Amino acid sequence: MPVPSELLRGVADVEVTPRGIRPHRLPSWVREQFPDGQLLTMESQPSGVRIVFRTTASTVELVTHPTRITYPGAERPRGRIDVYADGVLAARDTLGGGDRIEIDLTSGQTIFQPGPAHTTTVSGLPAGRHRIEVWLPHNETIDLVDLRADAPIEPDDAVLPLWVHHGSSISHGSNALAPSETWPAVAARRAGVELRNLGLGGSAIVDPFLARVIRDAPADLISVKLGINVVNLDAMRLRAFVPAVHGFLDTIRDGHPNVPLLLISPLFCGIHEDTPGPGAIDPASIGTDQVRFTATGTPGDVTLGRLTLQVIRREMRSLADRRAADKNLHYLDGTALYGPADTAELRLPDGLHPSAEAHELIGTRFAEYAFTGTGPFTRAATPQSATTRSAS
Repeated sequence: MPVPSELLRGVADVEVTPRGIRPHRLPSWVREQFPDGQLLTMESQPSGVRIVFRTTASTVELVTHPTRITYPGAERPRGRIDVYADGVLAARDTLGGGDRIEIDLTSGQTIFQPGPAHTTTVSGLPAGRHRIEVWLPHNETIDLVDLRADAPIEPDDAVLPLWVHHGSSISHGSNALAPSETWPAVAARRAGVELRNLGLGGSAIVDPFLARVIRDAPADLISVKLGINVVNLDAMRLRAFVPAVHGFLDTIRDGHPNVPLLLISPLFCGIHEDTPGPGAIDPASIGTDQVRFTATGTPGDVTLGRLTLQVIRREMRSLADRRAADKNLHYLDGTALYGPADTAELRLPDGLHPSAEAHELIGTRFAEYAFTGTGPFTRAATPQSATTRSAS
């Protein structure tokens, strides 16, 4: 049968395509208002999106048609689909086939190569009724074609606290090897909460429309990780950045006045700690085993309000202090999740994004900080009813 949209978690809406349905993490009004190519590519990659249902089936099949972007000389692993049965990993399937958009980093030439659909099969499920959770690939756009099972499929009626998180490519899952192993997914699974991941590679730039999306979304818990893309895109100066973050938080509070809201500053990234952007791909690394990023600004130059990660963290902490009247607003220094001491064993492979192993570390640390003890998410409001979450 076609994949019922009501089985999807972590989406804004779905688009009907000639092949089936395509999950989108941002609503259509954003895609129409700001049709930026980078943003549209990233939001259509279903990081954190799951198909969730209950069934007594012993075999389940999902037919998909992926679309991926590749860069000759800078290849990355294919996307994967993770299938959990009652919380236990039952299958991890690497995507094959699908369409390929190849972009030459040196010339800008684009080549489109069509490919076939892909089928993910989980068989041998034990007798009984199971909760099945299918994590869709975090790094490839995907059309959902068919969902097959040898027993009826029913929606899952469990209602868990809903955590909405916004961040950059690190939150999106860059360098993670599997969709349930991005750091937000690791944290959500450890904490037992529902995840809506609004991590968007190259697109976390304190955009007002993202604040409106979060404002209008159902949420029991909210976190916002800002800063790295502002620096590596050289998108703002200090005078614009601080009031932009205030406005971002104000907009969220218009819709969620009392929800626990966690503001997170950037993780450690050596190339931008003391050097402004813009960032760029190191041309010497193209065609090697590992493409690397570099900062093109002048080290130590913060004149005219130029931003580095150290400046960003200082200003975000000060900003949070000035909003102390908001007792449900919390601040976390990103280096507590990944700091300079971690680079000795878990270096940034490309100079910018954490490794797959570091995603596990970051997610574990976040879960321990936010969801345990006196953490900001331990006193979450009662989860909202399923009827109020139809869009997420």
